[in-house]
Amino acid sequence: MEKGKNFSSSQRDEREKKLSMQAETEHYLTGALQADMAYLNKTLDVTSNFDIIYRVIEIGGKEACMYLVDGFCKDDMAQKLLQYFMDMKPEDMPQDMHGLSKQFTPYVEVDIEAGCGTLIKSLLSGMFLLLIDGYDKALVLDTRTYPSRGVEEPEKDKVLRGSKDGFVETVVSNTALIRRRIRSTDLHMEMMSAGESSHTDIVLCYMKKRVDLDFLAEIKQKIQEIQVDSLSMNQESLAECLYQRKWYNPFPKFKYTERPDAAAAQILEGNIVILVDNSPSAMILPATIFDVLEEADDYYFPPITGTYLRMTRFLISLLTYLIPPTFLLLMNHNQWIPESFSFIMLKEEPNIPIIWQFLILELAIDGLKLAAINTPNMLSTPLSVMAALVLGEFSVESGWFSSEVMLYMAFVAIANYTQANYELGYALKFLRILNLLLTQWFGLWGFIAGNLIALLAVCCNKTVSHHSYIYPLIPFDWKNLKNRLIRRRLPGAIKKKS
Repeated sequence: MEKGKNFSSSQRDEREKKLSMQAETEHYLTGALQADMAYLNKTLDVTSNFDIIYRVIEIGGKEACMYLVDGFCKDDMAQKLLQYFMDMKPEDMPQDMHGLSKQFTPYVEVDIEAGCGTLIKSLLSGMFLLLIDGYDKALVLDTRTYPSRGVEEPEKDKVLRGSKDGFVETVVSNTALIRRRIRSTDLHMEMMSAGESSHTDIVLCYMKKRVDLDFLAEIKQKIQEIQVDSLSMNQESLAECLYQRKWYNPFPKFKYTERPDAAAAQILEGNIVILVDNSPSAMILPATIFDVLEEADDYYFPPITGTYLRMTRFLISLLTYLIPPTFLLLMNHNQWIPESFSFIMLKEEPNIPIIWQFLILELAIDGLKLAAINTPNMLSTPLSVMAALVLGEFSVESGWFSSEVMLYMAFVAIANYTQANYELGYALKFLRILNLLLTQWFGLWGFIAGNLIALLAVCCNKTVSHHSYIYPLIPFDWKNLKNRLIRRRLPGAIKKKS
């Protein structure tokens, strides 16, 4: 997969010149139907592509041809339009396609185009094309409908209360879900595209009076300069094109959500939400560590409950990183364990060094995740029971693992699901493994070094907008920090922005 490139001014000028030359050589409709059909049929290879349908008809005494992609166009609507056009009489025919569009096309989403490149792109997007002999422009009707599932609650972003709808793979449905929640003229949804072959639709959603306009312009420029054949991995491909630096820092630069309510809330806070066609999630940027850790349940419960849930999530995420290396350090230096905590010591001498037990279990947990994803639903329950018995009890009894190590790693595996962001979970995992290795090799100094590396990875990180990743902690802003840590009541939390 190719990645986006940052171009110098000379490279950008060369690219613009190339695009200008392409525009000059682009084929346009001539008005001679047979010649135009010959060009389109050859370009689309209609003899090989069974799903590209064209039909020659007569409209008002003139020969015409319609093009559509089978499966994208609404059959009943296309049939009604054809019947309407075919019933037109010669005296009703206007002088040009603009007159036909304005006076005789009983449809809302209508456009006229002359460039064959644009027409082909529209057709392959699922639109209905109509060419008429003697007209040098084509009628484009957006009658498309994409195969789509229902807007049921997403499996990943579930809440105990609140809305139960979720984004789907159709970008128009997703924009409608956001429009339903923000009925403001300040809400802008700007359509762009990327991918030389895929021409994937990308929608930027933002509140024009609240968004950082300089950052918005920067994102638009980066999307326009993306040079890839297709966004094969949807938003991940787009993310890699938008942010290419510091690949070694594992902390997420973007927040993803499949919930329209969460996306709408971020838009109202002045952030940019990016929707990519064929993806059921929204990309939110910029995102700090506090944004990543926030969830919808924090706001669907009263302030005291929301604050408790938020603080619990912060604490558990921290413990998933600290517990394994801390236990390893104490097992390597038993004399540091207070007598009141002597119960944490290993009851039996391990057959395999503790560091290897932790590393093997870190790998095994990911193996179980992959197995769970690929396991058919009808087999998930019996295989889960088998895994619990065999990999849990028998692995301890056989001497491969100590029960204490199994306990702590079981806590880590379960606690990772207290927050919904996969990237954050793996960031903590990578830093935890690094800390385990440093602690094993260098003892206390290694443990301190591992924690410092993790702290620097967070503090020295930058958001996509080049601001601090831990704002409002650095630079310190007590008012905003209090809002991040404490779930405030709605009247006190909302400030009307001009």
